[in-house]
Amino acid sequence: MAKTSIACIAISGKKVLVAHRNPTGQMGGRWEFPGGKVEPGETDQAAIIREMDEEFGIQVVPGELIAQASFFHNDEEVALHCYRMFVPHDGIQSAYRLTEHSEYRWADVSEIPGLPFVDSDRALYEAVKAYVERSTE
Repeated sequence: MAKTSIACIAISGKKVLVAHRNPTGQMGGRWEFPGGKVEPGETDQAAIIREMDEEFGIQVVPGELIAQASFFHNDEEVALHCYRMFVPHDGIQSAYRLTEHSEYRWADVSEIPGLPFVDSDRALYEAVKAYVERSTE
């Protein structure tokens, strides 16, 4: 059975939440949209809730599907599903509790091509940019 990962897009104006991976491991030290692996038997929505609790210490509400892509990880194809998510606060006055990342920030969607972003999330960029622009019109 194919593996699935989720990417989560929180939007504030024309900005999206991005996170900087810890320096170790594959793709270490690069920026990404928050998210992670969908466990066997888990829905995408349940994975969004679990991953954001584990990695940011927040309770989120999953939203609609924005885009889909696929990528290869260790010679295995992975389906990547990108969803809107709603966060309880912006993580500025009250910081998110990070476990897999060294920092996070709200980046203008136009900044993303200039950041050292993970390749898998780059495949979602055009769809995310179009979605953010539609959401803020």
